Amino acid sequence: MGIRVGVFFGGRSVEHEISIISAIQAINALDKTKYDSIPVYITREDALYTGEDIARIEAYRNIPELLKKSQRVLCVPRGGVCDLLKYPFKRFGNPRYASLDIAFPIVHGTNVEDGGLQGFLKTLSIPFVGCDVTASAVGMDKYIQKTVLKDNNIPVLDCRRFFVKTYFQDTRRILAEIEGALPYPLIVKPLNLGSSIGISKANTTGELQSALEYTFQFTNTALVEKAVSNLKEINCAVLGDGDAAEASECEEPQSNGAILSYQDKYVSGPKGAGGTKGMSGAKRKLPADISGEQRETIRELAKKTFQVLGCHGVVRVDFLLDMAANQIWVNEVNTIPGSLAFYLWEPLGIPYRELLDRLITLAFKRERENANLSYSYKTDILSNFISGGAKGSKG
Repeated sequence: MGIRVGVFFGGRSVEHEISIISAIQAINALDKTKYDSIPVYITREDALYTGEDIARIEAYRNIPELLKKSQRVLCVPRGGVCDLLKYPFKRFGNPRYASLDIAFPIVHGTNVEDGGLQGFLKTLSIPFVGCDVTASAVGMDKYIQKTVLKDNNIPVLDCRRFFVKTYFQDTRRILAEIEGALPYPLIVKPLNLGSSIGISKANTTGELQSALEYTFQFTNTALVEKAVSNLKEINCAVLGDGDAAEASECEEPQSNGAILSYQDKYVSGPKGAGGTKGMSGAKRKLPADISGEQRETIRELAKKTFQVLGCHGVVRVDFLLDMAANQIWVNEVNTIPGSLAFYLWEPLGIPYRELLDRLITLAFKRERENANLSYSYKTDILSNFISGGAKGSKG
């Protein structure tokens, strides 16, 4: 029996479908001589299902029918492993469907990539691949992420953050505030989404208002920043932990418009890419068409960004490059990138199977290190507790 890897994917996110593609890619690439993969699909209603068909991409053409043929499960910790128990419970028979030695979250977007799923796995006391709760949350919140990076002298664009309730309470004031702080053209995007969902460009007050209201269809918080002229978008992945990190090859995504869209990433690549290849099938220049100096600057900035944010495993750092001014900014960090950015490692001689192996090894390393920490502090508070003493230190 190999190491039992529970691959968690799906979830209540607008990037639900992309997560399914990324996860099944990984399941198919795992080394079958070392690992037994158990797919765990998270529905949009947060129910967990597993079964043979859960790992088949064709089965997701009809999800209701797939769930009828699959087993709903609950996660229960047991002495360092996580049991998947069949649900609803039956009076007789073995309730255990499978046991997991490690969890591998391959999820994208809010409610799952933002620390939510990571926190759930942490309470189960099971090792899991990728960023911890804090790094996941900061990686998803673009405003906090920019603040942390700026405080560590990593170049980011100035921005403004706006909440949906404030905007609709005084739209005219918000529009005037933006125009007083940032010059056109502007980019408006959700604070906490990926896959280029909800993003648009504005050149006038009317377009700005439309852009904000479009973004607020997907999020309660919008980010506004200046659009970069003479733009090239460059992506670079980083693999490692706090001890050591290495950068991948750089790619240059290709777009059909002013900004890279969801369709550019997942739909308009080579025939069939949208259905089976996810981010790995998008149109790109690999390696990116940039100078050797720009490549090394970006790769060094990617590693610094990874370490400053306390990332773990593999992340993708997206950059904005003004070709005329030769200025580079970190745009955002993807703590669980589409397709796990495996295609950025292959040019450096790291095949997908090896990348997955290294990610699992890093997760077990973190678990061993965390095992040396103390999570208890002995006191006599409860043994000395008496009626009327419930005020604690303020009593």
